[in-house]
Amino acid sequence: MSVVTPDAVLRFEAVSRTYPGSPPVTALRPCDLVIERGEYVTVVGPSGSGKSSLLNLAGLLDRPTSGRYLLDGLDTGALSEGERAAVRGRRIGFVFQEFHLLPQRTAIDNVTLAQLYTQRGRVARSRRAAAALERVRLAHRARHLVSRMSGGERQRVAIARALINDPSFLLCDEPTGNLDTATAATVLEAIARLHQAGLTVIVATHDISVAAGGQRRLLVRDGKLSELAVGDLAQAVAQSPPQTSGATEPR
Repeated sequence: MSVVTPDAVLRFEAVSRTYPGSPPVTALRPCDLVIERGEYVTVVGPSGSGKSSLLNLAGLLDRPTSGRYLLDGLDTGALSEGERAAVRGRRIGFVFQEFHLLPQRTAIDNVTLAQLYTQRGRVARSRRAAAALERVRLAHRARHLVSRMSGGERQRVAIARALINDPSFLLCDEPTGNLDTATAATVLEAIARLHQAGLTVIVATHDISVAAGGQRRLLVRDGKLSELAVGDLAQAVAQSPPQTSGATEPR
């Protein structure tokens, strides 16, 4: 494995992604990006803009067509598929729009199961799961079935599960997309508290108000990555209609 000094959690150096086809589809143009430890970064962009491709690359779910991706100083391009899976499991906490929980298991069971492939014993796994639920203020619901929880509670269980292996960053893809406004606010508050405690957070969203909550705001438009000031956010999104030429990003 090739390692450099870990001066950032995430570093893209001229990273791009092109999908084969006739003609090939350039989902993400070559871009540079540095996310420092402890930052809260939001990513906005319409469907087909390249936003999901950016997330897939950051989450080690896809490989760049060109460029270099350093995660905690580790050159991920030098990793085998097995090594990538191991790094992904240890260093990236995923939170999706769909909760991907086991509904007939309890909250603590769902969080504990995320540790099955670690070297921790059963008691240690249970203790860590309880602590993770405490961090998202769900300790009182630890023994309740997920099927009997609200949408906001389920998403907080999913966040607790994402935290269980002490990731380098939390990668959230539309974490409030299935929630009403009030419930979404509770989830965003939970994420904000984790950030305030030092966690690096990356949130992708279609919601301008959610995007505005980041310390930094990134826009992906026509495969091009740019950084935005708060005042430019609404205008930039309004000028970014979804692509209709068939060059839509794989999901």
